[in-house]
Amino acid sequence: MMDKTILNRAKKIKLLLTDVDGVLTDGGMYYTEKGDIMKKFHVRDGMGVTLLRKNNIPTIIVTKEQTQMARQWAKKMKIEKILDGITKKENILPTICKQFKISKNEIAYIGDDVNDVELLKKVGFSAVPDDAISLAKENSDYTCKKRGGEGVLREVAEIILSAKAKS
Repeated sequence: MMDKTILNRAKKIKLLLTDVDGVLTDGGMYYTEKGDIMKKFHVRDGMGVTLLRKNNIPTIIVTKEQTQMARQWAKKMKIEKILDGITKKENILPTICKQFKISKNEIAYIGDDVNDVELLKKVGFSAVPDDAISLAKENSDYTCKKRGGEGVLREVAEIILSAKAKS
């Protein structure tokens, strides 16, 4: 049974922001012999993005990294926008609110590390993977049952969509 406070926060969500490394991926970087880096994304997260989009809830990636892998995944999944190279993630909130004509309480964010904490504190619904750092967990509304790279976005998408269905 989901906590009522979580459901009340989740049902207001109109936009999902997510980090990449440690959320959409397991945080590992796999190197090939040639020195190419590879990352693994979970197919269920892609379906989570699709389910949200079908319910008019866009997904935006917010990440410090600037990698072709994240851009490729975002393109394939029809992610609304990718904001990469962002070091102070909380600074994007006013722009996003203005652009999408929503309040910060209508935004959800999934993060896992120190550079996510301020944004986790400022949105309407915040979530972290089960293996997020303690500081991120302490500053979020919900700790997922899944670990980073194992379908965290899908888990959050299901919470948002089921909360909306019950309202």
